[in-house]
Amino acid sequence: MSTPRVLVFDSGVGGLSIAACLHAAMPSVSLTYLADTAGFPYGDQSEETVIARCVALIERLMAQEPVDLVVVACNTASTVVLPALRERLQVPVVGVVPAIKPAAALSENRRLGVLATPATVRRPYTEDLIQRFAADCEIARVGHPGLVRWAEAKVGGRPVPLAELAEAVRPLADAGVDTVVLGCTHYPLIRDELAQVLPEVRYWVDSGDAIARRVRYLLDEAERLVDGCEVSPMNARFSGPVPREFETVLNGLGLRAGRVDGGWPEGFAPP
Repeated sequence: MSTPRVLVFDSGVGGLSIAACLHAAMPSVSLTYLADTAGFPYGDQSEETVIARCVALIERLMAQEPVDLVVVACNTASTVVLPALRERLQVPVVGVVPAIKPAAALSENRRLGVLATPATVRRPYTEDLIQRFAADCEIARVGHPGLVRWAEAKVGGRPVPLAELAEAVRPLADAGVDTVVLGCTHYPLIRDELAQVLPEVRYWVDSGDAIARRVRYLLDEAERLVDGCEVSPMNARFSGPVPREFETVLNGLGLRAGRVDGGWPEGFAPP
């Protein structure tokens, strides 16, 4: 049986946090990372644009490199693009959602912070998750565009501005939350900095481990999961320049780079 192949898609480097969880849970799976950095950030784009870019880029890559499963490792994209992808693709598509359910189970003072992009914070989808799983909690929401850019800059080798970060997340400190949902896959990349400016937070919760469990289940159900195979490096494609410190970040996440392409090859341009 051939090595199972999983495509991990994001608008930038945030999905690397999901890729790291997939690799830790299933080191035999071959990962391809596809980042639409030319369209980054998706939080500033209309829903129609996000859907068009995601569908076109994923379909074109899969025409060149068939995969067994697609992970949309972007909270903003997952809230709008999953139905279109599932209608068009013949493989399972897994999206990420803010980890509000497990966060509510952890919180001791019933005060939750939801830290996400402006688009994710205001989507009815997020409000529905809160009402279903955290209706008994006080919720402090922060949707600040700077956090995604600071995470991308960190991957490029630039430090996160702690004073600006502290000001951005001040509503969480003011609300006295003990648990914070990292509702964007970029945010685990700056978890250390977030913990510095919010030292009273006890639990930081993201979707990485839950996504890995779901992917393992689907691959196992399709009889595509093979344990014990040689570990493959992760190939990556970027629609814009490759972040300067990309391989350093991969190493820090327990990943190893294979082929890395910056800028779409001819015939592979986004819409």
